[in-house]
Amino acid sequence: MSKRLKAGILVATLVVPALLYLFLRFATQNHYTLPRYLPQLDSARSEPKMGPVTQADGSVITDTLYRHIPPFRLIDQDGKTVDQSIVKGKIYVADFFFTRCGTICPKIASQLSRVQDIFRDNGDIKFISYSVDPEHDRPAELKAYAEQHDAIPGKWYFLTGSKADIYNLAMTGYYLPTVDAGVKAGKPDETFIHSEKLVLVDKDGIVRGFYDGTDKEDVDRLVLEIRVLLDIYRKL
Repeated sequence: MSKRLKAGILVATLVVPALLYLFLRFATQNHYTLPRYLPQLDSARSEPKMGPVTQADGSVITDTLYRHIPPFRLIDQDGKTVDQSIVKGKIYVADFFFTRCGTICPKIASQLSRVQDIFRDNGDIKFISYSVDPEHDRPAELKAYAEQHDAIPGKWYFLTGSKADIYNLAMTGYYLPTVDAGVKAGKPDETFIHSEKLVLVDKDGIVRGFYDGTDKEDVDRLVLEIRVLLDIYRKL
């Protein structure tokens, strides 16, 4: 492949998502908006709960109530105990991984590194990667993995802690499947089962999107929708 062709592909990769965003923002009459996911359910009627919701202007309306990502208390790659305050008032992307994973995790980390670079200078965007293998993934392992993928300190957090806490957060907070299959004699990739999804969470802790972290085109959609969410907040 010629250098000129390679350069053309690189430019297209960077420019197309930006042009699509500008088209959606300025060239259409209807504003491009993002859905909210995971509504609270009325167990008696199996319908979304409705209740008072405070608008940006301070007014209160009756609307669908959505689940918020629950609080957590875990340990980061520097050995520091952190909680949900690291993403308070921020937009963030979350995923579940483990450092010994040799299948989907490297692909996901590579895509996240790309998204991090795009929003490198935007302090409103953070990233959290939760280990599903916390007994192995202590701070030293997480630190090495973070450095391997050029994670920016204070922007991309790699978290470990109690397996019960992490698995509960995955399944009841983000609604992502996470399983320790207990295959002790097998390979780590056969032992730990987790989702390849990246999750976009807004400043209120509400999920705004799910994306296949191994699919570049779907991650391009994540980049676009982060930009849209930033634009929504700018207009509030």
